[in-house]
Amino acid sequence: MSPRPLAGKVVIATHNAGKLAEMRDLLEPYGLQLVSAAELGLPEPAEDGMMFAENAAIKAMAAAKASGLPAIADDSGLAVDALDGAPGLFTADWAGHPRDWMHAMTRVKHELAIRDIEMAGTKAHFVSALVVAWPDGQTLLAEGRCHGSLTWPPRGEAGFGYDPVFVPEGETRTFSELSREEKHGICEENGRLSGLSHRAKAFIRLIEKAGLKKGDA
Repeated sequence: MSPRPLAGKVVIATHNAGKLAEMRDLLEPYGLQLVSAAELGLPEPAEDGMMFAENAAIKAMAAAKASGLPAIADDSGLAVDALDGAPGLFTADWAGHPRDWMHAMTRVKHELAIRDIEMAGTKAHFVSALVVAWPDGQTLLAEGRCHGSLTWPPRGEAGFGYDPVFVPEGETRTFSELSREEKHGICEENGRLSGLSHRAKAFIRLIEKAGLKKGDA
C-alpha cells in the first residue's frame, strides 16, 4: 500500500536543536505546518533499536501516537571505517550527558590512536534514516549516506555534532565550514534532485516516496 501524502501539521520528532534546524530547512518549502516534539513537551523515547531505521521509527511512532499527528524523525550517526563502524548507533552517546561534542570528537581521535591510526584522512561516512509515522501506525522510510574522511583539529563554526572533523567527498572543507545551504540544501540538476549531506540525500528519497511538492499545504 502506498503511503498517504504528507501534508498539514507535522511533528518533527527531535529535541536536538541542530537537527531540528536542518529538518526545518528541508521541510518548510513543502508547505507543512511544523512543530517540534520539544515544543509539544513530548518525552524522548528509549532508542533501543539495532539499526538507525529502527531508532528513527521508534521516535516517529512515539511522537505520532502522543500527538495524534503525522511525525517525522531522523536517526543518524557517524561510522568510521577503521573503528568497525563506530561510533555508529552510539554517535550521540559518545558525547555524554550533557552533550560535549568536543569530547566525542576527541574520543574518536583517541580510539584511532590506540590502533596507531592517524585521524586525518581516515575514511568515514554519515548515515541518516528518516521515518514518517502516522497515528494509525503506517510508516515510510528513507535513507541516505554521505562518504568522506576525517580531519584534525576540528575546523569551522557552523553545523553540530561531529561536523567540524568530517570532510565530505569532493570537498576540502568540513561540514562546519560549509554554509547551511551548501551542507544540506537540495538543488535540481538536469531534472534530478541532488544534495550533499546524508540528511539531504535521505530527504530526496522521502520527497520521491511521499510525493512532496514545493508549496503544497
